[in-house]
Amino acid sequence: MNLKIILEKSEDGGYTVFVPSLPGCISEGNTKKEALENIKEAIGLYLKI
Repeated sequence: MNLKIILEKSEDGGYTVFVPSLPGCISEGNTKKEALENIKEAIGLYLKI
C-alpha cells in the first residue's frame, strides 16, 4: 500500500508528519528520520482500528 505523507518542519523544532487520506493520522519527531518512523507506526495502528 502506498500512502502520500506530508512532512513539515515545526516552528518549535522537529517535524510534524500526517497522512491526508487517513484523517487524524498525525505524528511528530525531533528529526526527519524519527518523524517518518513514528508515522509508520501511527499508520499501522490507524489501519488496525
